[in-house]
Amino acid sequence: MAALAAEVRAGGTRAGGARAVAVVADLTTAAGADRVVEVVLEEYGRLDAAFDNAGNGLPPAPLGERAEDAWDAVHALNLRGTRLCLRAQPAALVAGGRGGSIVVNSGVGALVGGFGDGVQQAAKHGLTGPVRAAVADYAPLGIRVNAVAPGVVRTPGTADFFALGGPFADLVASSTPLGRSARTEEVAQAAAWLLSDRASYVTGVTLPVDGGITATRRFD
Repeated sequence: MAALAAEVRAGGTRAGGARAVAVVADLTTAAGADRVVEVVLEEYGRLDAAFDNAGNGLPPAPLGERAEDAWDAVHALNLRGTRLCLRAQPAALVAGGRGGSIVVNSGVGALVGGFGDGVQQAAKHGLTGPVRAAVADYAPLGIRVNAVAPGVVRTPGTADFFALGGPFADLVASSTPLGRSARTEEVAQAAAWLLSDRASYVTGVTLPVDGGITATRRFD
């Protein structure tokens, strides 16, 4: 994480001076979520936008084969962690004087079933409720809350899935109309649009960034 912050700073210097700071925090705790916001305010003086992107998952397996500790670990970060961020961020956004925008990184599992991981899908479905509820809670304060719902994305976190080889890659290709997994920048661009003033009249949306999976529901 520190290396990524350094990379942002190095790239930003050429583009006019980006700033970045790395914060280590346990987002499954209220103290951890609060700490991230506190560091932002200490470093930058205000919070304009937040992308709640922390999450974890499991290799594909039937729901009935999951142990309780696996369920608890996935829901602690994906669901409770996001809720704690949504609790910590609005006051700082309002204090900045102009409201702001929050985008939650959900997943295609919030919209359809499949891919053999009902535990994570339950967590992603669970994120839809807080995103919608936050519309009524925070719109009067000038805060928009949305989510992106990526399909399968190639990241270090999904490396174990792709290490399964042909069967998993074939499943991704056959169940995704665009025939491939997403690139990280494709999800980032969708989130950046929702965070920006270009989406100033968009709130309460879970936006699929899934190569067409939710349009076709092809999981055969």
